[in-house]
Amino acid sequence: MFNGKLKALTFSYDDGVTQDRRLIEIFNKYGLKATFNLNSELLGQPNSLIRDGVQIDHTKNKPEDVRHIYAGHEVAAHTLTHPFLPELDDAEVIRQVEEDRLKLSELVGYEVLGMAYPGGGVNYDGRVADLIKTGTGIKYARTGDWTCGFEPWADVYRYSGTLYHHVCWDQMLRMGEEFVEMKTDTPKVFYIYGHAYEFDIFPERWAMFEEFCKMISGHDDIFYGTNLEVLVK
Repeated sequence: MFNGKLKALTFSYDDGVTQDRRLIEIFNKYGLKATFNLNSELLGQPNSLIRDGVQIDHTKNKPEDVRHIYAGHEVAAHTLTHPFLPELDDAEVIRQVEEDRLKLSELVGYEVLGMAYPGGGVNYDGRVADLIKTGTGIKYARTGDWTCGFEPWADVYRYSGTLYHHVCWDQMLRMGEEFVEMKTDTPKVFYIYGHAYEFDIFPERWAMFEEFCKMISGHDDIFYGTNLEVLVK
């Protein structure tokens, strides 16, 4: 159970981009909690991406602003420089994760305990997951997979969320209504993840997402928490 409730909602956003500020304003307005996964050695770097044929800003927040920007939410690791972890040797996997965790802990003023594997698709393997579990201080790690369901995963070092909002946008809206109306006798988790910059690809989705947050917030039978609060009891 989650603070005595059987349903929990949590969000996870990667890369530490400047669009996180606008997203956090929406979460704070509706009393929602999220986890933000940052690459400590990329903080402050300007960048842009082409996604779905649209050029969008991918500038990272400055390290000195991290504590203020993400106050009230959870900061988690995303590796130092966003490499594809299965291609690295054991020592480098541990270094990328643990040094990122420690640097972020210093920035935010509390111990960082979670992470999201960097990259899309199959972005981890059993070796990598085991190295993180045994060789770092990380207590949970989210993969790039999604389940399209509300059943919580037993293995928190290979945790797959419910859906990736950019790919499953319409499904997210439908599942939100389903989650609100659901009655359950067993724990259920609605875990939404993505990147805040993706809202800029279809700018109308900012307002649509705020309406989604308004709809799904404020229900007495739902626990609204960070990834750590939901996945690690």
